[in-house]
Amino acid sequence: MNNLVKICCLAGALAFVGAPVTAEETPPNIVMIVVDDMRFDEWSGGGHTYLQTPNIDQLAQQGTRFDRAYHTTPLCSSNRASILTGQYPSRHGIVDNSSRNHASFMLDLFPKYLQADGYKTAHIGKWHMGNSPAPRPGYDYWVAIEGQGKTHDPTLYENNTRIDAKGYITDIFTDKAIGFIAQQADQPFFLYIGHKAVHPEAVQRDDGTTDLSVPKDFIPAARHAGTYDNKVFKRSPAYSPDARADPDKPVIGQAFKRRAELLAEDPRWESAMDLGVSEDSIRNRAEMMLAVDESLARIVEELKARGLYENTAIFLTSDNGYFFGEHGFSLERRMPYEESVKAPLIISYPQLSNSVRTVAGLVLSIDLSATALAFAGIDSPSTIQGESLVPLMTGKATAVRPAALIEYYSNESPFPWTAQMDYRVVIAGDYKYIKWLRFDEAELYDLAKDPFEQKNLINDAAYKTLIGQMHRQLQDLQLQALGLK
Repeated sequence: MNNLVKICCLAGALAFVGAPVTAEETPPNIVMIVVDDMRFDEWSGGGHTYLQTPNIDQLAQQGTRFDRAYHTTPLCSSNRASILTGQYPSRHGIVDNSSRNHASFMLDLFPKYLQADGYKTAHIGKWHMGNSPAPRPGYDYWVAIEGQGKTHDPTLYENNTRIDAKGYITDIFTDKAIGFIAQQADQPFFLYIGHKAVHPEAVQRDDGTTDLSVPKDFIPAARHAGTYDNKVFKRSPAYSPDARADPDKPVIGQAFKRRAELLAEDPRWESAMDLGVSEDSIRNRAEMMLAVDESLARIVEELKARGLYENTAIFLTSDNGYFFGEHGFSLERRMPYEESVKAPLIISYPQLSNSVRTVAGLVLSIDLSATALAFAGIDSPSTIQGESLVPLMTGKATAVRPAALIEYYSNESPFPWTAQMDYRVVIAGDYKYIKWLRFDEAELYDLAKDPFEQKNLINDAAYKTLIGQMHRQLQDLQLQALGLK
């Protein structure tokens, strides 16, 4: 598309969604920040007990906050693929965290459509769809770590060149991002930043197993260590200090029996699991988030210094959530409960001067690719299964879907007790329906009355009709996700 046609098409598209457009307007820059393992409430504006993230808060105040955003799947590799392809795991095939190096080179990544339309594109940070740090198609500039990488003095791969970097990984990624922005004076750019924070230190092998000899420590930057000493996180009503399963969740109860056996067989699991999730773990995670918040501030400052901020859309989200001991879980951040499946999502684009501040409609991580392309004035390819969120941001619509589907494919690695815990979730209105695929079990929650999912309604006769309706809705949505309907 030549520049004149591009500008005309973009002007028409943005005029439709209510943005002021001039003839001289150029396509917007796009910055997408994905924080690893960040809970939906792990920022001050999200409700954290003591963590202060003024820059994330400001982004939310100036942009749009999506209060019912969900991960298409609450698992690192799978959801990163969903974010970058706009597809469900059942379509893109990255269904777990085992290394899928070859498959990840064949993914239909949306940055290639921006690249083909004149954007300069960059990936900086964690990739983790396959442990290989080699550049994937669709990017002009590439900086990655191998697998999980290291928090301090990480080894980077910059356009296939190995670099033994020095410093704290969040700061290093930010430096690389700012360097990329500084070179983009003449064309629009797309910048993806995949933070390692707030993931604990870990080594994950190609088969998905984890090296138990590596302590699962949360490591803040030295300048932030101790900031929240003696702070106490206000625990959820669903918190289980002794890591017991809720009595109305039989599938979880059986899994926890196997977990107890494995912890007894190999004592290294006990320290790795951090059952009950200690206050120190929550404090250290909060201190790690301080570097993420500072990173955002530095990126915004660079954009403003170069006169680019007003024409840059910024996305901030995560790949999955994390449990602070709710329902007896800790490291198993892949289960169908809100702490794991609900996503932080903020999108700010100053050109949408009257954007809606808070959106209550159901949105999914597969929607981010379609939204980015919509900002760029590019039609989504048929391979993208998500929806543009621009109509929600402009108030042209209050919903893009009546119900949200979440998929999860189990794997015995790295947690053997989760080996058969495949599930599907449908969220519609106030209700959440969970179907365990390998068991004759299901769960139903009224999220309005029971936001902490403590009362399973599946055996309540008063909900029989609703359960049938949601099960049929799940069947339809699953067929659509598979491309069979």
